[in-house]
Amino acid sequence: MKMKKYDALIIGSGQAGTPLAVKLAKAGWRTALVEKRWIGGTCVNDGCTPSKALLSSGRRAYLARTAGALGVNLPSPEIDIEKVIARKDAIVSTKRTGAEKWVNSLPNLEVIIGTATFTGEKKVSIVLANGEMEEAEGDFVFINTGATPAIPTLQGLDTVPYLTSTTIMDLKEIPQHLIILGAGYIALEFGQLYRRLGSCVTILEKSADLLHKEDDDVAREIRAILEEDGIVFHTRATITNLSSPTPGKIEIDLTVNGTTQHLSGSHLLVASGRVPNLAALKPEQGNMALTANGFIKTNDQLETSVKGVYALGDVKEGPAFTHISYNDYLIVAQNVLNHANLSIRNRPVPYCMFIDPELGRIGMTEKEARANGRRVKIAKLKMNRVARGIETGETRGLMKAVVDDDTHQILGASILAPGGGEIMSVLQMAMIGNIPYDQIRDMIFAHPTFSESLNNLFMTLDNP
Repeated sequence: MKMKKYDALIIGSGQAGTPLAVKLAKAGWRTALVEKRWIGGTCVNDGCTPSKALLSSGRRAYLARTAGALGVNLPSPEIDIEKVIARKDAIVSTKRTGAEKWVNSLPNLEVIIGTATFTGEKKVSIVLANGEMEEAEGDFVFINTGATPAIPTLQGLDTVPYLTSTTIMDLKEIPQHLIILGAGYIALEFGQLYRRLGSCVTILEKSADLLHKEDDDVAREIRAILEEDGIVFHTRATITNLSSPTPGKIEIDLTVNGTTQHLSGSHLLVASGRVPNLAALKPEQGNMALTANGFIKTNDQLETSVKGVYALGDVKEGPAFTHISYNDYLIVAQNVLNHANLSIRNRPVPYCMFIDPELGRIGMTEKEARANGRRVKIAKLKMNRVARGIETGETRGLMKAVVDDDTHQILGASILAPGGGEIMSVLQMAMIGNIPYDQIRDMIFAHPTFSESLNNLFMTLDNP
């Protein structure tokens, strides 16, 4: 079988692989983009785009139910779940089709639909969609195969028709009682969504608390909001057995704080984290080193243990966010095309959790700053003291910022508020520009806006 040779061989068409393929092809590199499924990766097909489309339907239902508090009396909303799913599918299809047209329009870029497996350094075999096989190698190889839902080893789980964050988005019925294993960002987003669509929702978490990466006060506020919405949490929960005695019924035996309990539901969502998509790829056959957690190991410039082979996005260890994958592309493209010597070291990692109100996060948490020995001051403002929140009737949540007591620089922020990600981005720009908190405290913002309340947030440092 003849080996196809390329300047660049890109495996995976996620938020790094797709723009990188286009960039290199436009630069004159003979480029191959290998994708086993759909162009666009997780974000477009079963991550950001579809999930946020569904969450928007949930928010509309919530606003309709709560409009009476603002003097607008509406009938209880009826959820047309098939229309909700169809709208999501149409949005995904439009974005996917656009990405497909983009990558198929360039003369130096060959799109190969198939599953790649390493056979040596910088060499792969590719099983095509029609069952035929090709072999390819690249002077440079870029891996952007992403991650997939992790399935824990639990007694009886293999006998239960469980859902994942991928399959639940095609569910054309509203669960009567949705049980969720795990209490991370994905679990909480889907939990609130289905509660708003009409499901009873129970979340099981083996740890003592939710969201251990967040400050305790922020995590408590999130839990209180979701409990107010009607979600039931069981923490310190250990599952001893699962079964499905009849269709549409899930039975779970568990211990909660050492007490034996039994739980019944109609549907089960497994949201216990994600693992890298490496089973078919077999990077060890390409002489790549892996981390202790099974991700592809890279240096600060995203190069693997094999020179000229790079790993981008969720397939490497680190923050698993779409925007991180895209930033990986920007760094690698500049380095290989322009010898820029860029690094991921110390880059800011903003992120959001799209519950409602949403959580926007940047920089250090309070516990991280204190663990690093920083002298800090903590600014905190509850949303029920924010003028715009009171006026719009959205008073749940809080704003919190961590400030260096010596330099007055902002070290980090947690914004649990309507548009929390947008407000967080204001502070991110301040951090990048080394703008001290007292300058923001005294700035002019348009009134009335949520961002304007950053004035009041930082006033709490001087008038606690």
